[in-house]
Amino acid sequence: MKSETDFPSPSERDLPPGRHLLLKEHLMTEIRQTRQTPEARPTAAGAPTVPRRRPWLRPALVAGAAAAAVAAGLLVASPFGGEEAQAGPPSKETVAMLKEISTAAGKRQVPKGIRDDQFVYIKTMESYVSSTSDETSRIDPLHLREDWQSVDGRHTEVINDPFEGFDNERVPPDLPLVEGDARYRSLQKLPTDAVNMRDWLYRVASGDNSEDQNAFGLVGHLCHSLMPPKQGAALFLAASRIPGVEVIDDVADAAGRHGVAIARVDDGERQELIFDKETKEFLGERQVAVEDLPTGFKKGTVTGHTAVLERKVVDKAAERP
Repeated sequence: MKSETDFPSPSERDLPPGRHLLLKEHLMTEIRQTRQTPEARPTAAGAPTVPRRRPWLRPALVAGAAAAAVAAGLLVASPFGGEEAQAGPPSKETVAMLKEISTAAGKRQVPKGIRDDQFVYIKTMESYVSSTSDETSRIDPLHLREDWQSVDGRHTEVINDPFEGFDNERVPPDLPLVEGDARYRSLQKLPTDAVNMRDWLYRVASGDNSEDQNAFGLVGHLCHSLMPPKQGAALFLAASRIPGVEVIDDVADAAGRHGVAIARVDDGERQELIFDKETKEFLGERQVAVEDLPTGFKKGTVTGHTAVLERKVVDKAAERP
């Protein structure tokens, strides 16, 4: 099993303690944003929207929106481009760890009788790469974000993210939802076996990365949401069938909590999904440059950090547990 010291030491000292939520943005949201002025507020698509692109989350772009992009004549390119050589199958050690994570996910309790008019409250800490007005890239400071995600995607959601200028911003539903969105009712419709879940990941995931990385990115996208137990168990078994996936036994999330990571390298960066070593509960995500990047970030730089701090079902948008 690899340890974090087997890889270039990331410059974590530049990031204050904390953690984050994956921003679950869909390609359709980005398309809408390109058509708006900076002051305009985007509406909800597959998940909470944000006012600017987060390049390090590009693997989470989802297919239904990608098709719309083609229809709209728009091309959203990867910042680095290119596709990696065919990766090998995960090691026995990696498969075994994902089976443990799958078993834990299948046993995890979720509230009974979740209603369509309720909301999943997700509190996170996040840091990510953003582009400045002079077209250079920078890593923004860690900051808190709260999302109230509609259970069925048909009710007005709320985003509270002062750093991004969202002060309990109300986000009306944007229907129909794209396939691959992370709303609880949509997740309940996903396959409950590894074979069909893997097929679904590869069919729905899209982007300018390799096919395998797009699928892995979609796994990370779903990890941040409240997953139904059966679908959660199937998701991690499906991840064990994605080429290039590996396990790292000691990685710290943005809040400084140490866990085991399921990771994959693509396009010069390593995406790491971090889980508690004992409970196997998802903690957060990290992105690390494994080579010098065209954006100017050096090998070993942590280019993205997230941590899920709280995730509960509440009755009303903007209501805290």
